[in-house]
Amino acid sequence: MAGHIAAGVDGSPQSVAAAHWAAQEAVRRGAELALVHAWVTAGRSAPFATRDSTERGWAERVLREAVDSVRAAHPTLAVTGRLIAESPVPALLSVAAGTDTLVVGTLGLSRAAGVLVGSVSLRVAGRAPCPVVLVRAGRSAADEHLPASPGLAPDEIPSIPYRAVVLGLDVDSPCDEPIGFAFEAARRRTTELRVCHVHEPDGAGPEGAAAAEHAVIALLRPWHEKYPDVSVATTVTEGRAGAELVRATDGAGLVVVGRRISGGGRLGERLGHVAHAVVQHAECPVAVVPHN
Repeated sequence: MAGHIAAGVDGSPQSVAAAHWAAQEAVRRGAELALVHAWVTAGRSAPFATRDSTERGWAERVLREAVDSVRAAHPTLAVTGRLIAESPVPALLSVAAGTDTLVVGTLGLSRAAGVLVGSVSLRVAGRAPCPVVLVRAGRSAADEHLPASPGLAPDEIPSIPYRAVVLGLDVDSPCDEPIGFAFEAARRRTTELRVCHVHEPDGAGPEGAAAAEHAVIALLRPWHEKYPDVSVATTVTEGRAGAELVRATDGAGLVVVGRRISGGGRLGERLGHVAHAVVQHAECPVAVVPHN
């Protein structure tokens, strides 16, 4: 086995999507998968529970159904279930400390309220010591691939090329961890890596744009040498980084953004404004990768 992947499940549609995305990623990596459900006795009915069910029984059922669902879809994958009697955020953060990648569900932008929902996912993504992938409800295996012909059988989906991986790159804060994560993701999928760098308007005109392009080329040069089989397309634009990066994710299968660890080695508790915008608006899964 090559590493460990964990996914948080709570019975919601977005957590189901996260569990199955994590399973697909575990298959790609040859990794083990752990599905984790956190529950706390609170003296009240748990969400999605029937009136006559206990909280413990509901928690066990949620975890069992998630494990059974993933095993049915991936019978050769090593899948375990883990029930943790703790609040979701600390439970998932404790799991993140011992895994390579943590996958959680997110609702994204609430169209009714116009605000970001899914605070557990955001808090975990802003504090976890490992990469966290946020997956929206309704995502399926087919969504990672380019459009296929009507009537395609499910077992034919893996033969369809993957959609591109997008990396949001900040040349003013070079970070090996997000870059490496993005290159590895593209390599596993045998797909294109689209690197997007956005610089703020500075009045430098063409000279400023050229300087930014040269910085991107120089930063990526060793990665081209390390991953010669990964096709890379770079885009350097001027504008608001969050909005431009969200625009670049159109049609992508995965977007990778970095999250800076705060000074003193302590993990920050919030996403940066660019990562926050991407999580809020991107339709594809978002990988938030911590770096110094």
